[in-house]
Amino acid sequence: MQHQSKLPNVSTNIFSVMSSLANSNNAINLSQGFPNFKSDETLINLVNSAMKSGYNQYAPMAGSMELREAIAIKLDLLYNSTYSPETEITVTAGASQAIYTIISTFIRPNDEVIIFRPAYDCYEPAITLNGGKTISVQLEAPNYNVDWSLVEQKITSKTKMIIVNTPHNPSGTVLEEADLLALQELTKNTNIIVLSDEVYEHIIFDGKKHQSACLFPDLKNRSFITASFGKTFHNTGWKVGYCCAPKVLMDEFKKVHQFNVFCINHPMQKGLADYLKTPTHYLELSEFYQEKRDFFLSLIKGSNFRFNPSNGTYFQVLDYSKITNEHDVDFAKRLTIENGLASIPLSVFNDKNLDNKVLRFCFAKTEETLKKAAEILNKVNKFN
Repeated sequence: MQHQSKLPNVSTNIFSVMSSLANSNNAINLSQGFPNFKSDETLINLVNSAMKSGYNQYAPMAGSMELREAIAIKLDLLYNSTYSPETEITVTAGASQAIYTIISTFIRPNDEVIIFRPAYDCYEPAITLNGGKTISVQLEAPNYNVDWSLVEQKITSKTKMIIVNTPHNPSGTVLEEADLLALQELTKNTNIIVLSDEVYEHIIFDGKKHQSACLFPDLKNRSFITASFGKTFHNTGWKVGYCCAPKVLMDEFKKVHQFNVFCINHPMQKGLADYLKTPTHYLELSEFYQEKRDFFLSLIKGSNFRFNPSNGTYFQVLDYSKITNEHDVDFAKRLTIENGLASIPLSVFNDKNLDNKVLRFCFAKTEETLKKAAEILNKVNKFN
């Protein structure tokens, strides 16, 4: 059979490439963003209890009401922001499904979508598959700050959506209040939809406050917020997340969602609903991961890698320009094969594969794993 690919420029993504390389070389894998420690036994027991109690058939299409109510309570607690669990919250198969469905719902051929690079790799393919055009705003290393005057120049009559991500994967930076106010002002009195990817909302460091789109009234009225229980509760393999938006937007989202996945696994929704009744399960997450970040960075402070400490997420970007001039993809592969440590090169997320000589490392690992990784990094010398 012959067919014309709808994604002709897409090959195996960098996460699969680096993880495969790590496996074949028995390397420590700090490339993909998943913890190598167990989920809370309490949560696992709650899910098991839900299974034994009969929560094994289809859940409601928008998610179990108990979980949607728990999400609404969390949003009110954290942001003093009200979302109706009946009409403005939908449980999804992870944040990626929410993002894909949002884009599929609203993007038509020739619509323009502004994204900020380095950008997580699920945005652009969804835009392309729906006939849209990706408009890139390149963030500059090492601070990755947004130049809102440049964003303003990118907005045209065809701009349908702007996608923001804070805390930001892969750079580990966060948007400040001034950034969200600038975005609110730029989109005011327009029909632009904002997709705010906030999957790392509970992982933010050094006393900073997460600036959710729902904190800004006009922005909230045009925004989808996507979130991930997998990132929050150390169970990325469960693929459970959610999104929230004003009813007028969510009504359209659910029209597509019902034919995409219809509903999400029921016992995990029940377990998560019960687990969310104890807010400390997510309120203490920043402290937990900041300790890991600080531990990892303290171990490599004498290495030849340079860094600005991550402001959020469980990723740390390391600058290797003192070590070699190699392209970051080549260096990442060599570091895996020759030194036994896998990471993610950032150029694959940049506009025109801009290479800033930086790699992303995941520190959502045990102390033992981080110590072994640090030992490797400390031994990497110039032109090793």
